[in-house]
Amino acid sequence: MADDINPQEGRIPTVIADELHIVYRVNGAKTGKGSATAALSRIVKRGGDRGVRKVHAVKGVSFTAYRGEAIGLIGSNGSGKSTLLRAIAGLLPAEKGKVYTDGQPSLLGVNAALMNDLTGERNVILGGLAMGMSREQIKERYQEIVDFSGINEKGDFISLPMRTYSSGMAARLRFSIAAAKDHDVLMIDEALATGDRKFQKRSEARIRELRKEAGTVFLVSHNNKSIRDTCDRVLWLERGELLMDGPTDEVIKAYEKETGK
Repeated sequence: MADDINPQEGRIPTVIADELHIVYRVNGAKTGKGSATAALSRIVKRGGDRGVRKVHAVKGVSFTAYRGEAIGLIGSNGSGKSTLLRAIAGLLPAEKGKVYTDGQPSLLGVNAALMNDLTGERNVILGGLAMGMSREQIKERYQEIVDFSGINEKGDFISLPMRTYSSGMAARLRFSIAAAKDHDVLMIDEALATGDRKFQKRSEARIRELRKEAGTVFLVSHNNKSIRDTCDRVLWLERGELLMDGPTDEVIKAYEKETGK
């Protein structure tokens, strides 16, 4: 796919969603008393598929993302934004349609698989290795990762177990680890909502750097200002459907007019 260049604009696609449908299957039966063995027996007797509710989370979404783009995903809660990212990352199978990617997509918080019982220092190493960085690369960028996260500004938290961190501190460290590597496709789900404005500014600047390094960034956020400051294109999803795809200001204005947000 690397040679699949848009002949009109000379741009190289990194992600193509082609009539993508994602369906969750949820056990919709009422809960009841009894052992798990008895419950399994009842399910087998009734054929296994009854009581399973289907949730059509993404409905026929199509778009093409290109290298150097930062794309915001907006929409109300449950609109399918996070589901779409997980499908692009290869974590959810398509019910129908296809997702094509050029390079390795990285979903923030998944590739940096941090462990609560390990120290922040050990998690920096673990997260870097999980993203494919060498130990030498991690060593070179270690202090930069810690400084970027800001978790040591009020004490030596990097030497403490992750379970002692606030959710915001843990999220900042995850972002800092992920941002230390250049990505073909980096997907960030609400990372900029954590931390103070100072950290958000650093995060936005790093996203712009990742774009310049020929990557593609997807950002899910309920903060329209972060989307405006970071992204040049926006996908607006509602109830699993793509309502609008276009320049940031144009799409956000339509979204704010419709929702009053």
